[in-house]
Amino acid sequence: MVKKNQLADGRRLDELIREVRGQKIMLDFDLARVYGVETKSLNRAVKRNADRFPRDFMFQISADEWQNLKYQIGTSSSGHGGRRRRPYVFTEHGTIMAANVLNSARCSADERFRRAGVP
Repeated sequence: MVKKNQLADGRRLDELIREVRGQKIMLDFDLARVYGVETKSLNRAVKRNADRFPRDFMFQISADEWQNLKYQIGTSSSGHGGRRRRPYVFTEHGTIMAANVLNSARCSADERFRRAGVP
């Protein structure tokens, strides 16, 4: 069974791919939903592994680019409980690396639980 916040089919994934600076990208909060984690968990894992994310894998969009995307996707303004910071965006290679980073973080957590005797 697919979690409510996860996306299952390819057609829905295509809707999450946008174009910025002539590159196809996914926004951090969309990618987090795809992988079934919170956005802050995704960004934290990426920051811990910053050396694995060169600028052609991930970058933070400019204020103008974010404003343009907000109009397209209908994100609320910061005064109404929306994001306070501009999102990070991931290119195709960045989305794959994010999956690797998240999987290794999960594996590490699972290993810590196993060592502690947690089933």
